[in-house]
Amino acid sequence: MEDKNLRFETEVIHSGYVSDEHQGSLVPPLYQTSTFTFSTAKQGEKRFSGEEEGFIYSRLGNPTVKILEERLAILEKGGAALAFSSGMAAVSAALIALTKTGDHILCSQGVYGCTFGFLQLLKEKYGIEHDFSSMDSIEMVEKAILPNTACIYIETPINPTMKLVDLGQVAKIADEKGIPVVVDNTFCSPYLQTPLTHGCDVVIHSATKYICGHGDVLAGIVVGKKEWIQKVSRTTQKDIGGIISPFDAWLLLRGLKTLPIRVDRHCDNTEKIFQFLRNHPKIDAIYYPGDADHPDYQIMKKQMKKPGGLISFSIRGTKETAQRLMNELNLIKIAVSLGDAETLIQHPATMTHAVVPEEERRKMGITENLLRLSVGLEAWEDIIDDLEQALEKI
Repeated sequence: MEDKNLRFETEVIHSGYVSDEHQGSLVPPLYQTSTFTFSTAKQGEKRFSGEEEGFIYSRLGNPTVKILEERLAILEKGGAALAFSSGMAAVSAALIALTKTGDHILCSQGVYGCTFGFLQLLKEKYGIEHDFSSMDSIEMVEKAILPNTACIYIETPINPTMKLVDLGQVAKIADEKGIPVVVDNTFCSPYLQTPLTHGCDVVIHSATKYICGHGDVLAGIVVGKKEWIQKVSRTTQKDIGGIISPFDAWLLLRGLKTLPIRVDRHCDNTEKIFQFLRNHPKIDAIYYPGDADHPDYQIMKKQMKKPGGLISFSIRGTKETAQRLMNELNLIKIAVSLGDAETLIQHPATMTHAVVPEEERRKMGITENLLRLSVGLEAWEDIIDDLEQALEKI
């Protein structure tokens, strides 16, 4: 189902699924099968040759997974989508598909720790170089682009410093030079930000986070132009095999239905937490795109519907001070990941970004006293009470 007049809150429930094609089932069925039968040998031959559409083997396509992919392509305003077994499977597939030995990747000034590790792997094993840029101005982006730059890779907001990149500005320069722009949109979900509408070419999600929303699935998504997605499907995804299971796709379809309601609550709670933390005497600095004093506040207003559900903040003190605060929390759980119903806190320097060398972490703005808070769906008063009692003890 696709009706361009439908609003996001309706599309997230109905798009990509026609119940009449599935025995009238209201809920998309779970096709928990590894392979599919052919009525004749000739049909099998035609499907493998591409003469006839249809399912062959769940690594190559599955009806439940297809519904998820079609829905996310519509939500992200893209031509098509592919679902993967994890966010990093999606990241690696996209970057492998866009590069070859001797190429260069230009990255935003800060990426997820495992993305950093994968970039290092590409450099060490395959001679694919990368550089980081703050991308604060047109001149800065133009200067950082090399003759062999094969793609530009952006996180916005950047994990965990909450710095933003002006997607339209970067996309304009990249388009002039014929360079595809890849955006990790995990922190926003398609509800808060749609990079393709700002001129970018590929969107990636760790669907483990807001798209799932319940902390019980590992998954990744890549969205882009239909022709490119089909090429990735036939090559990188098929041959490397980071395929999502039908059951995980089914769980994501279930989680997606409440995405707007959940993200609205995440954002509302985060605004309350920000107001509590912003003037607390034990907080050295706070990083939140909804802060009117945030250097990228106007970028947020331009390309995001709301500021999101994450805050990073620096404690007055050392790494040990930050870790003690974490240990004093009761309601808030110490865990990596984000976008779950539960509020989660983690220490980037020793957790999500531990793989990043200390010098590079400092360049990214990741200090030893920095904490990242993924604000959950609990009563905001209870989240604040827990933070307050822990702050009193450090």
